[in-house]
Amino acid sequence: MKKNIVISVGGSLIIPEANKINYLFLKKLLKLINENNHKYRFILVTGGGKIARNYINTARKIINISDEQADWLGISATRLNANLLRTILGTKAYHEIIKEPGDNIKTNKILVSGGYKPGRSSDDMAVSLAVKYKAKTVVNMTNIDYVYDKDPRKHADAKKLTELSWNKFLDIVGRKWTPGKSTPFDPVASKLAQEKNIKVVIVNGNKISNLNNYLSSAKFKGTVIS
Repeated sequence: MKKNIVISVGGSLIIPEANKINYLFLKKLLKLINENNHKYRFILVTGGGKIARNYINTARKIINISDEQADWLGISATRLNANLLRTILGTKAYHEIIKEPGDNIKTNKILVSGGYKPGRSSDDMAVSLAVKYKAKTVVNMTNIDYVYDKDPRKHADAKKLTELSWNKFLDIVGRKWTPGKSTPFDPVASKLAQEKNIKVVIVNGNKISNLNNYLSSAKFKGTVIS
C-alpha cells in the first residue's frame, strides 16, 4: 500500500524570477515523482513565491489594499502554479486542483493544490491535507539547505539547525502571519502542525537528488521540525 506524503513546493522554485518559469526544475521534479510513484501517493501543494509578492506589491503601489485582498492575490498565484504542475503530471494527477482541504476527493491519483483561505498560506493547506489524508510528514521544498538560528544573509555567524522543536522554530520566525511573508514555514501552519503532531522536513528543492535521498531513507541535508 502506498504511503501518503505531502510535499509543499515553494513558489520561488517554480518561478525564481517574475517573468521566468524554471522548467528544468519542473522536469526534475516530475522525474522524481515518476520514479517514486510506486511507493508514495504524492499530495503536492504549490506556493506563490515572487509572483505572488509582485502582484501584492504592485497593488499596494496603486491603492491601499487590505490584508484579505492581498491574500487573495497570493492565493490566485498559488493556484496558477498548481494548475501548471497538475497539467505536466498528466493522467497521474487528479483532473482538477484541490481548493479546500475539506473537499471529499475519492481517488488514488496525485493531488495538487495551492492556497485556499485568507489568513492562511499554502503551508497551512499542506498541513491541513496531511491531517485529512493521515500523512505524518510534510516535506517543504524551499530554496535553503537548512533552517538557521538567524538570517544567514544578514549574520555571518548564523548556525544551521538540523533538528528543532516547533516552539524553537516559532521563536525564530515569529508567530504571526502577514501576506507575502517569506519564512521556511509559515507561523500559522507551524502551530497547526504542532497541534496535530505533523513533522515538517525542510529541504532545498533546487537539489532534487537530496529530496530523493530523503524519500529513500538515505542521509540527506535538511532540517526536521517536530
